This record gives sequence, structure tokens and C-alpha cells, in this order.
Amino acid sequence: TARRRSSAPTLQDIANEAGVSAMAVSVVLNASASSTRVSEATRARIVEAAKKLRYRPNAVARGLQRRRMDTIGVVGVVDSEEINVYFLELLNGVIKGVDEHGQNMMVFSIHDWTADEARIASFCDGRVDGMLLLAPRPSPRLAQLLPHHTPIVAIHNNVELPGVPNLSTDGEAGAYDLVKYLLSFGHRRILHIGGPEDVQDAKDRMLGYIRALGEVGVACDPDLVCYGRYTYSSGRECMHSWLREHKGAELPTAVFGANDATAAGAIEALSAEGYSVPGDVSIIGYDDSLMARVTNPRLTTLRQPLREMGRRAVDLLLSQIETNTTPPSEIFPTELVIRDSVAAARTRAIKII
Repeated sequence: TARRRSSAPTLQDIANEAGVSAMAVSVVLNASASSTRVSEATRARIVEAAKKLRYRPNAVARGLQRRRMDTIGVVGVVDSEEINVYFLELLNGVIKGVDEHGQNMMVFSIHDWTADEARIASFCDGRVDGMLLLAPRPSPRLAQLLPHHTPIVAIHNNVELPGVPNLSTDGEAGAYDLVKYLLSFGHRRILHIGGPEDVQDAKDRMLGYIRALGEVGVACDPDLVCYGRYTYSSGRECMHSWLREHKGAELPTAVFGANDATAAGAIEALSAEGYSVPGDVSIIGYDDSLMARVTNPRLTTLRQPLREMGRRAVDLLLSQIETNTTPPSEIFPTELVIRDSVAAARTRAIKII
């Protein structure tokens, strides 16, 4: 049979059961400030009545009374059509940090950072003590919309928001290290499938790509650059489109995907066209997400410590909440992760059919 639901017991119900005032019950169960003094015998009677009625404190009411909800908000754009492994890696770190600090978490999903700026501000309505923004791409206008009473920390912020510390990595240096690794295998004709042109991280990775090529005397060829959306489907579509548009041209010896999802999509497109990785084309990614570990071949990539960044963001946010001071932004180190998707550049030219 279905379990019957009944109204949760109130402080007044417990007061009636224990034969005391509701104020005495509030003092004992909610640690309310009051001049009411409660004896040990009365306290024991109230506790026993609460157990009998299966009373559970109202967390929201207690939070409003303490002006602390012990809850942080997390805002991110979640693409419903694809699993965003980057977002999940960050979120796993946030969850670990929340658990370590004995906090709760409320996730707010938005469709678009710029279009939903007013919604982001509305989340800071007392439900949460502070807010984490995961890879935000807001306009500078968001700084005027965000309430000053809510502490905020960002991870990989696309624009600087005054008073909002940002956790990031050096995208230019990371991309430089990756492309330099490809160059050490003799690759010179390297296709870069970048991220969105208006995203700072994508711009930084493009700069690292150009700098590494320049050091070996190779000019950046605009014909070897295309822009995607940091997704698996985008990487696949960009690779297919590039191959279609360059029939008769020489196949690149390597592809630098702006993130692991992009690189994985490119692997699928190349395989569908009959090319092997890394036999015909070497491929590198960026992030060292779960995607890099499950592709075939497994991706050589650059590790961003995403889980550590998510966990650290919780530390900084709670520090900001408790001290009412804004901590400085932090830059995390990256690490080259070598797997199976890179081989020596082939010596024969392959024409795209």
C-alpha cells in the first residue's frame, strides 16, 4: 500500500506534547536567543516529545535565523544534447569540497550566459550563501547586475568581473607545450580546430599554437585553422568540413583539438574517411578529461587540474563568506599527459580524396 503522508510536526505540536510553551521548545531545538530559561528536566521532556513526533528542524527557517543557509550555488551552462565532461570534472571537485566543509549545494542551469544575466543575479536571493560560476562567458554588464551582498568565485572566467576571484590555467603556455611536443615528432603541417572565437581560453590556446610554430620557423597558415564549439559533435563536423573543402590538398600530419571533446570528434571523422590515428594523422587534445582516456587511441593531452580547481573554488568561496574579504585569483599549473595518439610525422604525402 502507498505510504500516507501527513503534515510535519510543528514546534507547537511538540509544545503540546511536552506540556510547555512553544518558546521553550524553540530555545531547546533551534537554539533560539531568548530570556526564557529551561530546566534540564523540561529540556529532556522536550527532546523526548520531539523524538516521539519525529520532528525534523526546518533548515530554511534556521538558516534565515542564522543568516547562513550552509548552501552554495553553482551556475553553469549544460548542453542537453551532449555530456559536458569538462563541466562534470569541475562539478566533481565542487562536490568534494562541499562535502569536506559540511555544506550543501544548489545547481542552477542556464541556457546562455549573456541572455540569462538577469536570472543569474536573481539566484542570489537568499537561497545560497555564495555562488560559483563555472566557465562563465558573461558580458561586462553582469558586474552591475550581481548583488554585492553575495560572495562569488569564478572558474575560467571569460571576462574580468570586479570583486570576483577567478581560478584559471595559462592556456597560452599549455597550448605551446602541446604543439611543441608535436613539433618534436617532426610535425609541421598541424591543423588547429579551435574553440569559439569570442572565448578568451580559445584565443590563448591559439596564441600558444602560433608561438610554438614560430619558434621552428613555421608561419601560422589561416587555412589550417578552423573554429568549433568545444564539443564532440563540433570537432567531428569541423574535421569533416575541412576535409571536404580541401579535396586534392595534402592531409595534415597532425591535429590540435582545442579540448578533448573536439579532438575525439576529429578522430571519429578521420576514421570515417579511412584515415588512421596516429598512423596517418596524430591528434592531441586539451583538459585530460574522461574523454581523453576512453578514445581509441587514447589521447595525448594537457591536464588541467579541473577537480582540484572545483574543490579549491569552494575553499575560496567559503573563506569569502566567513571573512567578508575577497581572496586573490589563482592560476593552476598544467601537465602534459602522453598517451597513444601521437606518432612521428609520416614522410609520405597523402592527398585528400
